[in-house]
Amino acid sequence: MTARRHATATDVARLAGVSQSAVSRAFTPGASIAEETRARVEDAARELGYRPNAIARSLATRRSRIIGVAAAYLQNHFYPEVLEALSRGLQARGYQLLLFTPDAGRHADPQLQDVLAWRVDGLILASTTLSSALAEQCRLAGIPVLLFNRTSRAAIVSSVTGENLRGGRMIAEFLVAGGHRRLAFLAGIENSSTSRDRERGFSGWLAEQGLPPPLREVGLYRFEAAAAAARRLLARPDRPDAIFCGNDHMATAVSEVARHEFGLRIPRDLSLVGFDDTGPARWPTFSLTSFSQPLQPMVDAAVAMVCEMIEDPETPTRHQVVPGELVVRESARIPPECCVSIGGQLVWRPVREEATQ
Repeated sequence: MTARRHATATDVARLAGVSQSAVSRAFTPGASIAEETRARVEDAARELGYRPNAIARSLATRRSRIIGVAAAYLQNHFYPEVLEALSRGLQARGYQLLLFTPDAGRHADPQLQDVLAWRVDGLILASTTLSSALAEQCRLAGIPVLLFNRTSRAAIVSSVTGENLRGGRMIAEFLVAGGHRRLAFLAGIENSSTSRDRERGFSGWLAEQGLPPPLREVGLYRFEAAAAAARRLLARPDRPDAIFCGNDHMATAVSEVARHEFGLRIPRDLSLVGFDDTGPARWPTFSLTSFSQPLQPMVDAAVAMVCEMIEDPETPTRHQVVPGELVVRESARIPPECCVSIGGQLVWRPVREEATQ
């Protein structure tokens, strides 16, 4: 039995009565082509069962229209939501997302070396680290790199982050305003810029007020490690009365341990605050007070920035910080002042910040 020959762009052009370049433009996002011509090409393509060959196009244009995205520890609800939004945003601009999952907590370099072999047009690194050496290799190869929810000491790497430093400071002030004095911080991965900045803001504000430094444990941004860290904190004779967890995923683990293993009432016996404001923070089971990282504005900024870098290699390095809010729910004592309702949710704004709005 003879295999059916696949229709080609030449076949489509002949049937539609247009040039082969018009066929190419019809299937290239953003290309200039009359709507009537596009419709004729699409009708002919449907009749012939034609599908553009993305590989052949990438060889001709030297563009794969693929953006590599490296993300680890996807059990954290923040990153699956990010990937879905990134995929939608990139597709709207004619790109496809290629996912790589390096080991969390390690340098992303080994697997990202493999990413370079896929001829990606750009790289977005989420929840991974990046060495200066690889950043330089990407630059020499003409591949722009963007850090999402991370920063790097490599000056040539652009980034989009939430307000990690300000968020940590606000959480410290919020807990103290709620009457807490025995505070603890549950760190994520030690070499993560997000964890460092959140802790720096939290501990820095306490130090400025002449208050003692918080107790500290490391939860590695993972549920099991955070649960073990919670057991160590809550078994202490000077048990904290409030814990700031470096992300919501760890906060849910602390909540489970505190309630079911130690019999503590949240927030009467223990206040919990997370970071990210992911879906579980809004679940009634946790009702978690959390500093928000506005996902869609962060993704929109990342997509716009990486596409700009692809189109113009001379685009200067930028570090964009997207503002967030401390969203107040039932997991922490609510201070008597400075809580305001915005967009149907309660947020905490110190008087000095309220005056600047």
